[in-house]
Amino acid sequence: MTNQPGKAPFDVEQYARRVSGGPCFVCAFVAGEPDYHHHVVYENDDTVAFLARYPTLLGYCLVAPKRHLESWVHDMESPEFLRFQGVVHRVARAIAATLPTERMYSMSLGSQQGNAHLHWHLAPLPPGIPYDRQQFHAVMAENGVLEVDDDSQEAVARDIRGRLHG
Repeated sequence: MTNQPGKAPFDVEQYARRVSGGPCFVCAFVAGEPDYHHHVVYENDDTVAFLARYPTLLGYCLVAPKRHLESWVHDMESPEFLRFQGVVHRVARAIAATLPTERMYSMSLGSQQGNAHLHWHLAPLPPGIPYDRQQFHAVMAENGVLEVDDDSQEAVARDIRGRLHG
């Protein structure tokens, strides 16, 4: 089994207040607001990919269009969606090349009630995780978030970036 940092409890209620009452986290991040800092792994004119602030798995990334969109079904035409998914695929491959990965989970989460800005989650399941702690259990913050410090997150981001640009 891959060495994952330990997990700490996550205050879901506080998080829900932040995402439903605060600014759009992706727009705030793209605008450079310090309270919304993340470790970037990829960026171009249209898209940004960054490590999750509250990761449940090491290397957990979010990929988002920089422009505020809320629905990939209604707000993106097919060519734009396919370009975006091309970035999602490149980032996922870089994560998997950086960290031992049994399965790459990929999903679009969020809602009009919180985290409305379109973003894709990429969560690398390490080998050896027991089946009852895989899939939804592995990505739910309610089951704890990794105790990973800022320097460690930056090192992971740097390694992933190196796989993308190398």
